[in-house]
Amino acid sequence: MAYLDLTGSGNETAAHLNENGRMTIMFCSFSDRPLILRLYGQGRIISSRHQEWHKFYSLFEPTPGERQIVVLDVESVQTSCGYGVPIYELKEERNTLVEWANKKGKQGIVDYWQEKNQKSIDGLPTKIFDN
Repeated sequence: MAYLDLTGSGNETAAHLNENGRMTIMFCSFSDRPLILRLYGQGRIISSRHQEWHKFYSLFEPTPGERQIVVLDVESVQTSCGYGVPIYELKEERNTLVEWANKKGKQGIVDYWQEKNQKSIDGLPTKIFDN
């Protein structure tokens, strides 16, 4: 399982995957049928400098502000009822992050990573500039 990670104010997932590799991804149904799905496994970060980048990147639409690809090697899957999850309705996608990234430009994004994305809030290295 993989997803294209976009630039944000922190880079917590990368830092914690570098520390121990453990990862859980949780999906919630917000419609009438309650259900939670969790994927457990070992995760890793693939940067644009990584040899596997093009293999995974071809699965996604290019998006302004893209930072890295997060890959999870799924080891187990669990479902649960989700009875406590409220019912929500998606009103619309938010374009704020894409607009922000477009205004920053490629070098502005790299500068932002330098300033904000090299360490987690608990001080772990994200290795965003490592090969």
